[in-house]
Amino acid sequence: MLESAPGSIVITGTRSNRELEQESYAIQVIDQEELDRDLPRTVPEALDQLSGVLVQKTASGHGSPYIRGFTGNRTLLVVDGVRYNNATFRDGANEYFAQIDSFALSQIELISGPSSALYGSEAVGGVLNLATRQTGIFDNPNGYVSGEQSVRVSRGDHSLVSRSAIDVGRGGAWGLRAGVTLRDYGDVRAAELGTLPNTGYDEQAVDARLDVAFGPDWLLTINHQRLWQDDVPRTHSTIFAVPFEGTSIGSDLLREKDHERSLTYLKLRGGTESPWLRSLEITASYQSRTEVEERLRGDALRIDQDFDSDLFALSAVATAELGKTELSYGMDLSRENVDSERSDTDTLSGTVTQRLQGPVGDDARYDQAGLFVRAVHELTPTLSFDASLRGSLVDARIGRFADPVTGLPITFADDWSNLSGSLRLRWQRNQHTVWGGYSRSFRAPNIADISRFGRSRSSEVEVASLDLVPETFDTFELGYRFQSDTVQVGANAYTTSLNNYIATLPTGQMRDGLTEVAKQNAASGRISGVELWLDADLGSGFAIDGNATWLRGRLTAPTATGLVEEPISRIQPLTGNLALKWERNSLWAATELQVVAPADELSSGDLLDTQRIPPGGTPGYALLNLRGGTEIGQSLALTLSLNNLLDQAYRAHGSGSNEPGRHVIAGVRLQF
Repeated sequence: MLESAPGSIVITGTRSNRELEQESYAIQVIDQEELDRDLPRTVPEALDQLSGVLVQKTASGHGSPYIRGFTGNRTLLVVDGVRYNNATFRDGANEYFAQIDSFALSQIELISGPSSALYGSEAVGGVLNLATRQTGIFDNPNGYVSGEQSVRVSRGDHSLVSRSAIDVGRGGAWGLRAGVTLRDYGDVRAAELGTLPNTGYDEQAVDARLDVAFGPDWLLTINHQRLWQDDVPRTHSTIFAVPFEGTSIGSDLLREKDHERSLTYLKLRGGTESPWLRSLEITASYQSRTEVEERLRGDALRIDQDFDSDLFALSAVATAELGKTELSYGMDLSRENVDSERSDTDTLSGTVTQRLQGPVGDDARYDQAGLFVRAVHELTPTLSFDASLRGSLVDARIGRFADPVTGLPITFADDWSNLSGSLRLRWQRNQHTVWGGYSRSFRAPNIADISRFGRSRSSEVEVASLDLVPETFDTFELGYRFQSDTVQVGANAYTTSLNNYIATLPTGQMRDGLTEVAKQNAASGRISGVELWLDADLGSGFAIDGNATWLRGRLTAPTATGLVEEPISRIQPLTGNLALKWERNSLWAATELQVVAPADELSSGDLLDTQRIPPGGTPGYALLNLRGGTEIGQSLALTLSLNNLLDQAYRAHGSGSNEPGRHVIAGVRLQF
């Protein structure tokens, strides 16, 4: 993990290629070497030891990072600059961030804090920018062919993962990288609870990237990713759930999801001699996502529901160098089409009822457009300012969904505009850097906010909301960094006010024995936090790094008895990470400790979520891991991890099941 690093680390998530140490953002980087050594199960789990991040997992195959207290559709994920979020993302934790193959990535960048001035709606808690692995087109002078085979096995979930990849091309002309990943996850073996039934699933992924060079200055990239998840169980709501510290058992006899997602993009990038167009990147992309849920309730009702999303996007980003001013500017357009359906079957009588919609409205369309500019200007040799401005337009259309009162079919059409901005100052002298700033971000209502229908938390069912307007967020940040040849230390502090916050609140009605809830712009609040971090070279091959995160979030929302202030749902508890590392020649080893305080600051919604959150809150825990590995020549790498050595019975706050107890993870990577 890199909180700050020498200039060789290049950041692209701020919509311009800049060195990490030059940025006035709180940025953390996971590089290729860490991905190869850690072999994370999913992208969210790769973030687990970053400051300001809580990784929630409703199920073993799902994962959602809470970044500075925000998750779901208030955090933004981009792949090679292409927006990954779509209009079906929910406000709470969701599974979609776990549907990207980490083997296809070369770098993960976490830009904490608001970035709506650069990306528009949803970039509130932070932006997670994923860079895919490039071909060897610029690493080889002549024709080349190489390959890689990786295997990962884990006793914690009786899993086997295989990754096969090939890279072929001609140096300076063209390169093709393709890979396939097969994952077979078994049931999790948790400390004290034993094997957790119905927690395993299968996953497959393929990816291919073609790079073609047009002279020394221009590169055309065609990239394709596709991933399938089969029968991912949401065990917490079923009779197979195993109680933990008083959590309740669900009544469903079966609840599983299938997912299929794909991303294909065509990108042209290069540069010119003009100071107004030092670089230009034009990207056209298409993404599809299909979700199918099968659920058999305890009352013998079978629910089959699904949705399909097709997202087309076009973006252009350019940079300019005008004296002491660096400019980034561009535009983006997207159109998403969503179809949804649901059928209910009474398995006792055989009666089938076709519903108006699935989990979201049917025959829906969601359009976004934006223009942005970012200017970084050097005022003096030690002082610079960073200003960003973006205008956004969002248009939503839903052809059919259920009226929340009558249940009859209705339509919806509305649009919203927004102007987001950011102003930051950065002072640097010798080894010290201080930066601070103000940012306004926003989130427009999406298709899920407006038309969602279905079960929410353990005892709730959500219905449509027709009068929503965009949320806005005002953030003040202050950061400090000291960097020498051997020590890097820093701190970030921030506070974010929540305005017109869209909260899920009870309507006062009951539906099918569950509390009916709907979204309203009825809440306001504040999240504040402090992040501390340290990286130090101790000499003789030893190094230490660590971080600590403190968060506090309060929300004021109406209830039947008036306005009530309470903690924000699933707020991250006090968390600390510490690692002692050693590396010499071809050997490396690390001892990692993660300490998490009890999560006992609970909202009213948390108290009702009895299948995932214990009555008194989620207990704290301490995790101790030992990891090591070796490289044999330049072709063979071996890794071995002894995880949860203290055999702690634990789950991340808000998760639907426990994590593995004491277990071993082994990895082998062969390059040829």
